[in-house]
Amino acid sequence: MTLPHVVVGVDGSLVSVRALDQAAEEAARRGTALRVVFAVSDRDEAGPVLAFAASRVHERHPALPVETRAVEDGVVRALARESADAVLTVIGTRGLGTLTGLVCGAVSARLATRAHGPLLVVRGERPHLDRCDVLLGLEADTGTTAALYALDEADRRGARLRVLHSGTHRHPPVELPSPIPATSPGRERRPSPEAESRTIRTAPAHALVEATKDAAVVVIGSHRPGSRDGGHLGPVADALLHHSHCPVVVVPTG
Repeated sequence: MTLPHVVVGVDGSLVSVRALDQAAEEAARRGTALRVVFAVSDRDEAGPVLAFAASRVHERHPALPVETRAVEDGVVRALARESADAVLTVIGTRGLGTLTGLVCGAVSARLATRAHGPLLVVRGERPHLDRCDVLLGLEADTGTTAALYALDEADRRGARLRVLHSGTHRHPPVELPSPIPATSPGRERRPSPEAESRTIRTAPAHALVEATKDAAVVVIGSHRPGSRDGGHLGPVADALLHHSHCPVVVVPTG
């Protein structure tokens, strides 16, 4: 697939079906294609799952170009590799109260340190609200790239942007640019959306998790030191991946 595309990982579970639906919405919103990836030990096992995924997407988004791909590899390695040429990579997860939740949570956290571009982790049980706010959490050394992504996301959704600054870092707050740079294929520079910001002096992770109750999506940066094995999530990003009430976008920086 040479078109700009969104990648989503599936495995036939209910969690991955929710991720598939979200990924299709994201691809439609961006005007890109969708690539559905199933990481398996035997490609012959992937046929029914990928056929179901393609059928479900075509039923809901008839005009959306869809490619399915079975990959003989581990899910983290496969999706990290697929993320290299994707505008967004999507994976599902859920709370950590069950064994399946523990596995899903571990996969999303590992992938968040290895994806080459923005990673959307589908969380939250409530219905998606198109007009709900986009939330941006800013920390040291991860702000500028995440801020640009969040601005573009708010513009795509026609939503307000809420910014929570961590007051514990030494760097000055990131200034939100206006107009918004054209970060998506075929998009033009536009005026910045309505935005409000505040600084959190104590317990930024807890405050940001609480703020996700009223958000459509939360955006956070993840610093990458450039090592072979990827980087490490900060405490705020880690808290969001485990406890957020809405989907989480992790944007790599550094």
